Amino acid sequence: MRPANEALIVVDVQNDFCPKGALAVIDGDAIIEPINALLSDFSAGILTQDWHPAGHTSFASSYDEKSAYDIIDMPYGPQILWPDHCIQGTDGASFHDGLKTENADLVIRKGFRPKIDSYSAFFENDKTTATGLEGYLHSRGINTVTIVGLATDFCIAYSAIDAARLGFRVTVDMTACRGIDINGSLEAALLQMRAAGVKLKYG
Repeated sequence: MRPANEALIVVDVQNDFCPKGALAVIDGDAIIEPINALLSDFSAGILTQDWHPAGHTSFASSYDEKSAYDIIDMPYGPQILWPDHCIQGTDGASFHDGLKTENADLVIRKGFRPKIDSYSAFFENDKTTATGLEGYLHSRGINTVTIVGLATDFCIAYSAIDAARLGFRVTVDMTACRGIDINGSLEAALLQMRAAGVKLKYG
């Protein structure tokens, strides 16, 4: 068992991000067994869950003459428009059946505010609206986190960089992550994580 000051953060292992989902990540379900093994090794396990209302402003379907993966300007910065996904209460928003959710002790839902997207486990995309995760970790004396899940170049990277900025020691276990890679987004995310002091673990 890992020391009590370490936590595992499992990001968005949900049906819509797995094969056949609305925003499927290639091999997204291949990480489930490694994640389950990790969950049993940490005394603190946190799951994040994308939890959008229908008609969310990050959905391409919310705009006339816009397509998925177009980019628009929002008050908080550029926003990629996504296919409708992880809509509250739908099967797509549910955790993958293979994920051993009973081994985690907290679920952080994000993206539920209609007018702002949320990639990070710590902050909405305005980088100021907190999810409450930082306070929870501090209250348990946790200063070291390992991050796994979907997708490497968006929610994983945002979470890892925020965690490092908040003073946590951060490892991203690349064996238990998969990326989307839109126009070079994966390589850019890896560079940004390394620059923020995040350790990338490949084996």
